[in-house]
Amino acid sequence: MTVLPYKQDKSAKKDQVAKMFDNISGNYDFLNHFLSLGIDITWRKKAIKMLESIAPKQILDVATGTGDFAIESLRLNPDKVIGVDISEGMLEVGRVKMKDKKLDSRIELIYGDSENLPFEENKFDAIIVAFGVRNFENLEKGLAEMLRVVRPGGKVVVLEFSKPRKFPFKQLYNFYFKFVLPKIGRWVSKDSSAYTYLPESVQAFPDGEAFVKILDRLGYKNTACKPLTFGISSLYTGIK
Repeated sequence: MTVLPYKQDKSAKKDQVAKMFDNISGNYDFLNHFLSLGIDITWRKKAIKMLESIAPKQILDVATGTGDFAIESLRLNPDKVIGVDISEGMLEVGRVKMKDKKLDSRIELIYGDSENLPFEENKFDAIIVAFGVRNFENLEKGLAEMLRVVRPGGKVVVLEFSKPRKFPFKQLYNFYFKFVLPKIGRWVSKDSSAYTYLPESVQAFPDGEAFVKILDRLGYKNTACKPLTFGISSLYTGIK
């Protein structure tokens, strides 16, 4: 089942997701950290540590948003980080952030569709995605594109929300995600659909072993899933 941000809208999911992120781009960073109680920062740090062993010099951040994950990846001392996203609103916020932090020479943020990446094969040493694959219109096509542009032996790291399965955290999480988060998100972002879409898209996403099986089927090697914070999110890794 395809989950859409704007259910009355007849446009494709990709267009709706871009519109949604354009709408909330001004408040996105604040809400991201506030609604996750800052845990998302720790998750990104753990994701980047998964790449230390290969010391990547060319990194692609897919669905980069405002570039937080791209900034975190600088801990690996790469030569270049490129972030792509379909939301020009998010990219513009990110570009201002890079200039303010004097990182615009090391991180380049460009418009790019995850399902049709504007790069040649085998270009990147590593590809990272944080909370983005859930929004792909065609999940397998996006994952296949990532595999195409990473070099042989290169690594892909995906950080994504998942569904806790153990009592009582499952029940607490579901209550927060379905009732508390949408209200706060709606109040701050002024977009009534964006933070309703979030829990709906997480529920529909094939997390855990189901996602690992998709990676395996597409040709990723040495795939693994590591649950984080009682299973609120998961770290997926694979090698080309």
